[in-house]
Amino acid sequence: MHSQKKVGFYTLGCKLNFSETSTIARSFEHEGFLRVAFDEYADVYVINTCTVTENADKRFSQIVKQALKTNSEAFLIAVGCYAQLKPETLARVDGVDLVLGASEKFKITDYLNDLTKNDLGVVHSCEIEEANFFVDSYAIGDRTRAFLKVQDGCDYKCTYCTIPLARGISRSDALNNVLKNAKSIAEQNIKEIVLTGVNIGDYGKGEFGNKRHEHTFLDLVKALDDVEGISRLRISSIEPNLLLDETITFVANSKNFVPHFHIPLQSGSDHLLSLMKRRYKTSLYKDRVNAILELMPDACIGVDVIVGFPGETDELFLETYQFLNDLPISYLHVFTYSERDHTEAAGFGGVVPLNVRKKRSKMLRGLSVKKRRAFYESQLGKTKTVLFEHDATEDGYLLGFTENYVRVKHLFSEELQNSLKEIRLTEIDGDGICLGQLKVKNPLIVSL
Repeated sequence: MHSQKKVGFYTLGCKLNFSETSTIARSFEHEGFLRVAFDEYADVYVINTCTVTENADKRFSQIVKQALKTNSEAFLIAVGCYAQLKPETLARVDGVDLVLGASEKFKITDYLNDLTKNDLGVVHSCEIEEANFFVDSYAIGDRTRAFLKVQDGCDYKCTYCTIPLARGISRSDALNNVLKNAKSIAEQNIKEIVLTGVNIGDYGKGEFGNKRHEHTFLDLVKALDDVEGISRLRISSIEPNLLLDETITFVANSKNFVPHFHIPLQSGSDHLLSLMKRRYKTSLYKDRVNAILELMPDACIGVDVIVGFPGETDELFLETYQFLNDLPISYLHVFTYSERDHTEAAGFGGVVPLNVRKKRSKMLRGLSVKKRRAFYESQLGKTKTVLFEHDATEDGYLLGFTENYVRVKHLFSEELQNSLKEIRLTEIDGDGICLGQLKVKNPLIVSL
């Protein structure tokens, strides 16, 4: 009797990658594979790669070594953005057997007839123009929330970004299929759906294989708000120029969408935004933040920002710092600029030294800590609803988030697993942890 073959997965990068990894994993399970944790013994390891930053590139080789340390004879497959952009580079990494590009990754089980290790990785990669169809995906990671892919690709030409080269043109899932997937998620007792994509505000373009919009992002959120069985819907990252007043107003009055927005800024300098070929100015960004808070005063607003972009002088960096400092946002995701091959910015002058980039990154990360602390303090004395996750931490707590993205933990209780509970936030301790009162017995700890 043949023992059941095992497969392990490792995902680098964004929520979209996680949703696609889950879809690929289900295709393995349909072929009779048993999915195991990546640090367990497996016959096949699949690494879903990212190439947004240089660090994501470097992590790949480390993860390969980790897999081979567990099973030196394992068949190792690379998929994802890095696999599309630099397939030959990945194929030369010692231990890699197969590299699949943007379209081929969803046909991965077609390549499993022979799991004999190769001296050199075999590449199956399309021209990115051929990645013009949509493959629906969703991920259920902790049995509490699901990442639902509604859109892929991007038609924007930001000068620092490789994503259009790795994922192709903007295209969307059919609205009926999004709703079908949302209903399937609801039937699995998942309380929250997070909408994901490369540029989800562009939803509707390419919905049926053409370039025009069949539906809009507003059509999408309105339709999803009526899906039975989902307690929360959360928008992931959305471009400021695509976040319309009508969408903000609908979210503010919706049944299930939560008051949490993540809006990429990238720079607080209009000069640098122009060099980046972003499609807005700081005045529009500020207007979007104010529009949200006018209707949803407790809304959590996260910001992406890049430091060290070519041409970022000390004065322009301080312009960004001051803009963010003055803006009533809740936290930052700080990215240190790294040169990416085949991007326009890689040829720009005014290169910022690496040590300066690191210093500026540290300053903005410190500002993020300050902003998150101030946001949490603004929530003290208020009653919020926490969605607790399913699995306990090593020190015996359950984690969760309020609707406006305040992180919470509570001593483990089966009653709390995958449940929505009201709490009243009361104080923040010396570690930046907020104490609250559950509307039953025990106190809560809200973690920064």
